Amino acid sequence: MKHVSILPLYDATLSSIDSSHQLFSRVNDFMRYQGKEPFYNIELVGLAKSTKLSNGLYTINTDKTIDQIEQTDIIVLPLLCGNFKKAIQENKKYTNWLIAQYHKGAEVVCLCVGSFYLASTGLLDNRKCAVHWAAKNDFKEMFPNIKVIDDSIITDEKGIYTCGGGYAYLNLLLYVFEKHLGREISVLASKMFEIDIERKSQNPFVIFTGQKKHGNEIVLKAQEFIENNPTDSYTVDSICEKFNIGRRTFERRFKNCTGNSILEYIQRVKVEFAKKHLEAGRKTVNEIIYATGYNDIDAFRKVFKKITDLSPVDYRKKYSIGI
Repeated sequence: MKHVSILPLYDATLSSIDSSHQLFSRVNDFMRYQGKEPFYNIELVGLAKSTKLSNGLYTINTDKTIDQIEQTDIIVLPLLCGNFKKAIQENKKYTNWLIAQYHKGAEVVCLCVGSFYLASTGLLDNRKCAVHWAAKNDFKEMFPNIKVIDDSIITDEKGIYTCGGGYAYLNLLLYVFEKHLGREISVLASKMFEIDIERKSQNPFVIFTGQKKHGNEIVLKAQEFIENNPTDSYTVDSICEKFNIGRRTFERRFKNCTGNSILEYIQRVKVEFAKKHLEAGRKTVNEIIYATGYNDIDAFRKVFKKITDLSPVDYRKKYSIGI
């Protein structure tokens, strides 16, 4: 039996704590139904016998405190909300215990932006981490030594699991169940809780917001120009000419500041423009594509699918107000 320690971190969401406890508990029920022994021993493990959440709105009574747990097998770090820097500071008392448990062999299951606290411990240094798309820029600024992954909602790095997306932690828990108990149990949990087991990417949900906390005036002006002119047809060379700077120098500077090449930035802004019009549902797909400044419909479709994992038609079906 594996011991599971769910930590009621400061500024954690009650829903992520409770749903984690529920899913691990239900998996035990599945095992019992099959005539097998429960696989998980689940406990809420905190700094004290009770913990307040949501500015005192909720109180969680813990099963044990960290000083009572000499060794655990799985540590669940819940989703955080609010001020990440303050949450990191308030949760520091967990850090030495967490690091020690990991080095004793415990797996760390980190739910969504709980990764801000996990990153502060150093356990993610030089490793991959999936982060919610809306928190990606802040995370990269705070933790430059961590490789942020945005083409997958789950990472698995030597016993440390992370996920991106508010409720993508449900998919992460299914992934953990499959690693421990096999595909059959994971599929059963997926069906019982109606969680899409095949969800792999955040891309269909992302709203593109460029990184602007870099302090480079010329790059910022270029970003603003691109964002303010999503329907214009222009090239990378024309943007470089507009700001009177050599292409090679500017492309390197732009990439370093924003994390995107100039061409990628242009494409993402135009795709974001197209998404809003596809959601509105009033124009045809081809009319929207032409409105982005693209003359080659097939070329834009390929760019759109690369960025969102959906074709323009499928995106409209999924998100259009009129459907």
